[in-house]
Amino acid sequence: MSTLFISDLHLSAERPDIIEIFVRFMNSDAQKADALYILGDLFEVWLGDDYFEPELEPAINALKQFAQSGKPLYVIHGNRDFLMGVGFEQLTDCKILPDPSLISLYGRQTLISHGDELCIDDTEYMEFRNMVRNPEWQQAFLNKPIDERIAFANQARSESKTKTQQKAMEIMDVNQNAVEQLMDKHNVDLLIHGHTHRPNTHHFTNNGKDLTRIVLGDWYEKGSVLICEKETCNMKPLPL
Repeated sequence: MSTLFISDLHLSAERPDIIEIFVRFMNSDAQKADALYILGDLFEVWLGDDYFEPELEPAINALKQFAQSGKPLYVIHGNRDFLMGVGFEQLTDCKILPDPSLISLYGRQTLISHGDELCIDDTEYMEFRNMVRNPEWQQAFLNKPIDERIAFANQARSESKTKTQQKAMEIMDVNQNAVEQLMDKHNVDLLIHGHTHRPNTHHFTNNGKDLTRIVLGDWYEKGSVLICEKETCNMKPLPL
């Protein structure tokens, strides 16, 4: 058996093909696993538990069917779907975990995260993140009519796309010192995260300790799933 990790699917009505691939994944590969962890940005945007695009219903149903089969389903907030709450948990029977979270991966203490909190060199993004993660801001946003929330999300996505094109790639990646400090704080030698869309396995040393950071891939041009077993973790590509 195995434990699966995915992130950055960015499911939306604009990409029905990815929704279809996700549903197929949930009904095939995922069924063979001990558990599934979704490390953020499952959706392109989540405007609150009181609304979701009708086109996302097959994905919602696939999550619920997986969880109701008795398999653990865990989700971490991403920078696009941080408004998932208790309603989403009830809708899908998933368990939302704090970011970061410490888990036991076949006896190995492992830290999992979306990863955006480690991108401290992107000060503009960090300011935005701090604003939208504030509970008072979130409550005020959720009190707005859905059409206003949709308009805000569309504007934010457009501005984010423009700013991303203007930033150096290094700024939008994780900060190595932040990674080492986080892993040292939790006393782990393995960190798994998403967000950067740069799938890779990084091996490095800190304070004489061998560490590993595994970055999950997004589901834009090439989908992927990290398959972890007792001794190994391997990335498997998914056809898109």
